[in-house]
Amino acid sequence: MSDKLVVAGQEFGSRLIVGTGKYESFEVMRQALESSGAEFVTVAVRRVNLTDKSKESLLDHIDRSRFTLLPNTAGCYTAKDAIRCARLGREAGLSNLVKLEVIGDERTLFPDNEALLEATRVLVKEDFFVFPYTNDDPVICKKLEEAGAVAVMPLGAPIGSGLGIQNPNNLRIIVETVSVPVIVDAGVGTASDATITMELGVDGVLMNTGIAGAKDPPKMAKAMKLAVESGRLAYLAGRIPKKLYATASSPLEGILS
Repeated sequence: MSDKLVVAGQEFGSRLIVGTGKYESFEVMRQALESSGAEFVTVAVRRVNLTDKSKESLLDHIDRSRFTLLPNTAGCYTAKDAIRCARLGREAGLSNLVKLEVIGDERTLFPDNEALLEATRVLVKEDFFVFPYTNDDPVICKKLEEAGAVAVMPLGAPIGSGLGIQNPNNLRIIVETVSVPVIVDAGVGTASDATITMELGVDGVLMNTGIAGAKDPPKMAKAMKLAVESGRLAYLAGRIPKKLYATASSPLEGILS
């Protein structure tokens, strides 16, 4: 497809971004990444071995000539911790891109938007390209854009829940409200969820558990690839309006009696 995702000055042929956690082995992860067709993968800075080069690292199983890394600050509960984590990842040579997560509640893993906004402002000033994970709230998404985020990443449902999109109208409003790419992050459980998400007009979908937690991750990764492409094409094509009553496929007008 010539329709590309453009974000942080880079072009990606795939609008699917995949995570690298929760797989039963690095080999299964590698197969899933290949099947997904993704070009953009997210890695948790805290899960990467950045110091002892003699030990196996997650990065040993990711072809960095093929995949662009998006380090994330998973596991951080304060702006200070998230900023430190982002700096550590960049200093270790991962990237100056960062998926910024500041969790506000341990049970729901909902983001702390006040701390997220604070950390975004700091990291933007330090020349990071910030992708903040946030609620499906148009107001905070607009504030994050104004703070310098290169994209906004509203959740579709709680992390790892597989519930699918819970507030489609909020996502539509976010798409209309901000001018930076909107990438839905969290909640996608199966291929139909990914298609519905893309049909809303968002720019991309990020997922991890929906693939890694499947019985056959490589097969699910391929299903997600096709679902994202299908949803994007359907959005660009423009669906027919919904009507309460039937409309004949073969209109009666012009039919000889």
